[in-house]
Amino acid sequence: MAHLRCDFYSDALGLSTSMTVLLPQQTRTQIGMAGTASDAPPPLLYLLHGLSDDDTTWLRRTSIERYAAPLGLAVVMPQVHRSFYHDQAYGGAYQTFLTEELPALVHSMFRVSDRPEDTFVAGLSMGGYGALHWALSKPERFAAAASLSGAVNITGLRTNRPRPDDPRMFERIFGDQPIPDSADLFALLSSIDVAECPALYVGCGTEDALEPDNRKLVRAIEDAGLPVRTSFVPGEHEWGLWDAEIRQVLEWLPLPADSTTESTER
Repeated sequence: MAHLRCDFYSDALGLSTSMTVLLPQQTRTQIGMAGTASDAPPPLLYLLHGLSDDDTTWLRRTSIERYAAPLGLAVVMPQVHRSFYHDQAYGGAYQTFLTEELPALVHSMFRVSDRPEDTFVAGLSMGGYGALHWALSKPERFAAAASLSGAVNITGLRTNRPRPDDPRMFERIFGDQPIPDSADLFALLSSIDVAECPALYVGCGTEDALEPDNRKLVRAIEDAGLPVRTSFVPGEHEWGLWDAEIRQVLEWLPLPADSTTESTER
């Protein structure tokens, strides 16, 4: 695969930011890793980082490049800091950046598919929330969305789990107002059109403090009449689990049948 670190200016944020990008490359002599590509623009996965991470962390702490290469899948990993992927009351317009500006920039810079059936989103922790929020808010854009150890109960997190390292985080994001229904996954599920909803995946380690919230979310998804793939396996809030789980997510994605062509390893 081709690996690009892109530094660019965001009008939505009013500052320079970055994204890490993996693009399919067909290879014949690369040792230890197949590389595949298609004549058609490749399917695209937006892969979102967690609260204490940045756009490089998925690449540095998992084998996402090795897992994506044989699938002919492009991967875009944007930088959003501690925004919870929202337009902040006192800060940057990160939801506008993620959902409007970033896709336009990606499609202007790279040859990747713009078809909803070829477009996916996934993330971990804060990024798991961000992935599901984006998919439930804009279901017409995605074929599938996955959350790994997601911070899915944002209202509960604000109320019950203040962060000693960033005590005013939610005030910075939402001001002094209650979290709106438009930011709450459970509220979004209550109004989702079943026919439009992308395929959903929810995974979490059974020793993770976020597991109860994730099981609650699964019940809400099922109550909404939506199918959901689940993965509750032994593990904590850590990268060993996420490396294994992202591989499962990639195998689960409804990739188009012609997204890869055969290549040879030596």
